[in-house]
Amino acid sequence: MMHAKKEQHEDKIELVPFTVRLRVLLPLPLADAYDYRAPAGPPVPLGSFVVVPLGRRQAIGVVWDGTPDPSLPESRLRGVEQVLDAPPMTETLRRFVAWVAAYTLSPPGAVLRMAMSAPSALEARAPQAGWRRAPHPPEGARVTPPRRRVLDAVADGVPRAGGEIAEAAGVTPAILRGMADAGLIEPALLPHRRVFATPDPAHPGPALGPEQAAAAATLREAVGRHAFSTTLLTGVTGSGKTEVYFEAVAACLAQGRQALVLLPEIALSSQWLDRFRARFGVAPALWHSELTSRTRRETWRAVAEGEAPVLVGARSALFLPFPDLGLIVVDEEHETAFKQEEGVVYHARDMAVVRARLSSATCVLASATPSLESTTNAATGRYATVHLPARHGGAEMPDVALIDLRRTPPERGRFLSPPLVAAVTETLARGEQAMLFLNRRGYAPMTLCRACGHRMRCPNCTAWLVEHRAQRRLQCHHCGHVEAPPEACPECGAAHSTVPIGPGVERVLEEAAALWPEARRLVMASDTIPGPAAAAAAAQSIQRREVDLIIGTQIVAKGWHFPHLTLVGVVDADLGLAGGDLRAAERTVQLLHQVAGRAGREEHRGHVLLQSFAPEHPVMQALVSGDLDAFMAAEADDRRPGHWPPFGRLAALIVSAEDERAADRTARDLGLAAPGGEGIEVLGPAPAPLAILRGRHRRRLLLKTRRDIAVQPLLEAWLAKVSVPGSVRVQVDVDPVGFL
Repeated sequence: MMHAKKEQHEDKIELVPFTVRLRVLLPLPLADAYDYRAPAGPPVPLGSFVVVPLGRRQAIGVVWDGTPDPSLPESRLRGVEQVLDAPPMTETLRRFVAWVAAYTLSPPGAVLRMAMSAPSALEARAPQAGWRRAPHPPEGARVTPPRRRVLDAVADGVPRAGGEIAEAAGVTPAILRGMADAGLIEPALLPHRRVFATPDPAHPGPALGPEQAAAAATLREAVGRHAFSTTLLTGVTGSGKTEVYFEAVAACLAQGRQALVLLPEIALSSQWLDRFRARFGVAPALWHSELTSRTRRETWRAVAEGEAPVLVGARSALFLPFPDLGLIVVDEEHETAFKQEEGVVYHARDMAVVRARLSSATCVLASATPSLESTTNAATGRYATVHLPARHGGAEMPDVALIDLRRTPPERGRFLSPPLVAAVTETLARGEQAMLFLNRRGYAPMTLCRACGHRMRCPNCTAWLVEHRAQRRLQCHHCGHVEAPPEACPECGAAHSTVPIGPGVERVLEEAAALWPEARRLVMASDTIPGPAAAAAAAQSIQRREVDLIIGTQIVAKGWHFPHLTLVGVVDADLGLAGGDLRAAERTVQLLHQVAGRAGREEHRGHVLLQSFAPEHPVMQALVSGDLDAFMAAEADDRRPGHWPPFGRLAALIVSAEDERAADRTARDLGLAAPGGEGIEVLGPAPAPLAILRGRHRRRLLLKTRRDIAVQPLLEAWLAKVSVPGSVRVQVDVDPVGFL
């Protein structure tokens, strides 16, 4: 990825030079700001949020940098209608918005929209009314025991909310209204209260081992420099990376600056939050898609006013209005969940490094299985490195063994081999917990007719419908289409002829119920763990040993700590290796190593069994040996000669249209106009692996260049040569991580 230039600065309010014109950027897919007439009165600071007319409606925008267009006649200017009472957008965030737009070839207004994700937070806080003790109550007013309790609750004269007073005094709201009528209490505006408690950097946390303490000291020193740096924090699963980067958070708090922690699955953060509270005494601010509109408004405003010292969130939290960001941590930095594939297409890990640079902040990228991009940056000296080689507290890494399904296959119609069944049986007999992992939701990934061979396909996508037997539905996991299982084959009409092909977690659950009927089972998949509350409940059940056997998809790989889990069985270790994805082997190693890391995290050593039809594959051998460094080095050697990332640059153009011929014509025109030259190669056009998605036909072209060639100018010149019809969409994906 490209990097912004390093600059030391402090955010400040900048005043627009006296002029009647302001540039206002609107949160719409617009390429530039519009000019407006400034309101009467004092100059409006850059970054101010303003209400402006747009056509026949009003819109909220931001007073943007740059020089207004002097050629625009005064008569065509429309006036700014209102300057909102909200902290102006800082220079750092405005520069970040512009940088992301330029890097991803997105309209600046579309990026700005991500930074204005809680429009209601821009409105001034409405004053809230409460009650306080009347300073001069009338003589002779009747004071009953309930009224006496109320007067005691407001004895200090500080205004309090009616509900708070009623709860403290054990009375109903009617009692308060009667006391107000009697002149014993009076209405009063409530003082502003901070929404989030301040984490205490000196709060005693868990004891760190010598290696953790040394790593924490390195990160604290980096934060203390008050300058940009990036550190790759690696370590085996269970080595205590979270506790180590918490010390960097503490150092940031001690400086009075804000810290941001990005997690790939914020909905699954319950154990992480428990660890944060144990270290800092309070919970951090949260930012994710499931927050209520009120919480989003309060959180956005608290961040902008510096009243949210630590925020943990999903990738979109990167665009929140931190006035003084001192630390960004990207946990599980290898996760593809940090890549946004819709709208503005960006990778939060890479943009976190940019935002840290613009903020003169420290960036920490943490992972037990770091991406090849980050390990290469570390090897070249662009990133510093800190490594934790052993599990915390003396726990040992699990033993990993392969089950060759060619030699010991499951029984007919089953998916668990005899060695895996025996290992689970023994584990459960010892009173320990076991996990079966299969990265497929539902009951079966495909349904076909045994009479004619017809496969049930999504009507909107080139994807098979996945059976979810418990809910009696067939579902497309790409567009969300749902339909009931047919009574007869829609192709040949044969009744009750459809059969499931292949396993999903529901089918593994069915097999497990037959094999271990007494075991208490829990399925952990995005269908069954839809949000934070469900994730917390599941984790608590496992920790309380109310579950014997966990059956899960990839969400079980993300940072869970289950002390009594000693066996992990991977049902289909070959699954991620299918297809021609550039990163298939790397992703498979990362996922399976993370899953394996759930086993044996405390006193009992863990065991991991991988079912595979290709035990000789380098991925399987790397997992058994535990030598991931050698695997990644070999992976780098394979990519380097062809200038594949991270040793070259990639950018994809995805052409889509409802009309197939329109998509083909535009893809053909782009192919004919493709750039060329030394170190530049264009692959395609070709149908995308998902050739139809949500009813749109899709074609792909892939631009590949040497590392020293910037792809953005090539893309801009390329797209400028081709006239794209309004019915056709061309999406640009710089640094793609997936190729569907």
